[in-house]
Parts: sequence; C-alpha cells; structure tokens
Amino acid sequence: MQEKIRKELTESMRARDSLKTSVLRGLLAAFTNELIAKGRKPEDKLSDEEMLAVIRRGVKQRKDSIEQFQKGGRQDLVDKETAEMKMLEAYLPAQMPRQEIEKIAKQLKEKMGVTDKSKTGQFMGSLMKELKGQADGAAVKEIVEDLFK
Repeated sequence: MQEKIRKELTESMRARDSLKTSVLRGLLAAFTNELIAKGRKPEDKLSDEEMLAVIRRGVKQRKDSIEQFQKGGRQDLVDKETAEMKMLEAYLPAQMPRQEIEKIAKQLKEKMGVTDKSKTGQFMGSLMKELKGQADGAAVKEIVEDLFK
C-alpha cells in the first residue's frame, strides 16, 4: 500500500494537484511517525493493519475538524477538510452496511449471553474485534446502544 501511495504522490505532483499532493505527503509522514512511535526505523515498513489504523486516525481527525469549522462558520475550511477526508477514505476498505453490523451484533449477543447494560463495554470490544475494522466505531456504538434499550 505504501508503494501505491508513493506512486500516486508522484503522479499528483506531475499533475500539479496541490490538494492531493498535500494529503499524500501528510499520509506518508504519518506512516513514518507511526514507525518512530513504535520504536522502529523510518526505513521499515508498516503492516497493512498499521497503515489502515493511521489512515482511520486521519479520517477521524478530519471529521473532528469539519465539525469545529462548521461551528465556526468556516465553510471554506469545511470544504477543504471534506475533500481531504474523501481522499483518505479511498484507501480504506469498504464499510459494512448497518444491517450487516446489526446481524453480527445480535448473533454475538446471543453467543456471549449478554443480557444487561453492565457488560456493554466488554461486548463492544468483542464486536469490534469481530468486525475487524470494517465498520465505523460510532455506528457500532449506536447499534450496541439500541440493542440494550
């Protein structure tokens, strides 16, 4: 994946696409920072799971920024952050539809025998492991809360 991003960066630089170039440079820098934070050398490679975690963090940061810019009435920055977020989301696997998440959650609830709200934290952790990053955490949380109403 890292090589694909580097290749796209070169192409975006040639095409003079400043927004895409900026996003991809930031992403490669985030990969390097992740390596250093894990005590590895910058020349090392991240696993696909580690790269996806970095990309998800970038998407989440942009969602938070969009929310703040909307509160501040800065539509120009909202548009820029939204465009960046969409570019990053293109590198993430497709998200599971809500109905599929609900189905898996109900099956896991029966399997674990969870009946009261006191075990929702443990259930939520197990469910996120089961979904393996194919679902947004906020959507999963909402579904879990609906299950225990």
